[in-house]
Amino acid sequence: MKTLKTNYLKKTALFFTLFIGITTQMMAQNQIIQLWKTIPDEIKAPDYKENESIMDGKVQSTSLVTVPTLSIFLPKENKPNQTAVLIFPGGGYQHLAIDKEGTKVAQWLNSLGIAAFVVKYRLPNDKIMKNKNVGPLQDAQEAMRYVRQNAAKYNIDANKIGIIGFSAGGHLASTLATHYDEKVYESTSKISARPDFSLLIYPVISMQNDITHKGSQISLLGDNASQALIDSFSNEKKVTSQTPPTFLIHATDDKTVLPENSINYYLALKKNNVPAELHIYEKGGHGFGLGVKDTSKFWTRDCEEWLKNHNY
Repeated sequence: MKTLKTNYLKKTALFFTLFIGITTQMMAQNQIIQLWKTIPDEIKAPDYKENESIMDGKVQSTSLVTVPTLSIFLPKENKPNQTAVLIFPGGGYQHLAIDKEGTKVAQWLNSLGIAAFVVKYRLPNDKIMKNKNVGPLQDAQEAMRYVRQNAAKYNIDANKIGIIGFSAGGHLASTLATHYDEKVYESTSKISARPDFSLLIYPVISMQNDITHKGSQISLLGDNASQALIDSFSNEKKVTSQTPPTFLIHATDDKTVLPENSINYYLALKKNNVPAELHIYEKGGHGFGLGVKDTSKFWTRDCEEWLKNHNY
C-alpha cells in the first residue's frame, strides 16, 4: 500500500512538473500585453463589446475590438539580435482573421527564427474613436514603437523590425510604411515608427474607387469620403524613397482585392528606387493565408528566400 502511495505521489509530482513546464513555455510563446495605457481619442461605449468567434478552443476571428493588444511569439532558440515582424491580420476592417492571418503566421515566422508580434488593432468605428480614419494607424505606430523600444528585452535587432499584412491588414501595413512619421496621436516618444521592411500579402493598397476593396474603403473612410481623403489613404500615391523595402504577393484571379493594388504599389516603389519584389500567381483567389492550393501555395518559400537575401 505504501509503495502504491509513493508511486502515486511521484506520478502526481511529475504531472505537475510537466504541466508547469508546458504552461511556462506557452506563456513565453504567447504573452499578451495591452498596447496602450491610455487609448488616444477614445470614446467610451459600454455596449460595444469585443466579439470572438471560437472553434475547437481557438479564437478564429474577432470583431468590435476596443482594447488593442500585442501577442508575443518568440522562437524556441531566442538568439540575440534577431529579426522581428509585426503581423496585421485582415478582415475588411470589419473583423480580424486572428488565427489564419495571425497566430499561424507567427508560428511560421518563429520556425524561421523570427520573433513575431500579432497586432490586435482597433477596427474603425465612430462609436469608439473620435477619428476612425486614423484609429488603426495609431495602433500600428504604437505597436512599432513598443517593439523597437523593447528590442533588447526580446533579443531583437532594433534595425530589423518588419511588418506583414494580409488583405485589409495589408492596407494598414502599407499605411504604416508610408505614414509612419505622420503625427496621429500625442506622444513624447522619439522612437521611429518606420518599419525596416514590409511583406504585403494580397493587400488592399488603394482607396481609389476603380480598384479598391469597397468594404474596406467604406469601413475606414465612410460612405461619402472626399477625394482628398481617398488620395491620402491610397498608399500607392504616398510612396517615397524612404518607404521600406517590400515583398508583395497577389493572385491574378483575386476578385475580392484586385491585383492592381499590388502592381501599382510595386510600380511606385520601383519609380522611387525602393527595393521591391512582386509575385503574381496565376491562381489562388483571395484569403489564402499561408497557402492552401493552386499556384499561391508556396509563396512562403519565396518570402523566406527574400528575407534571407536581405539578411532578415
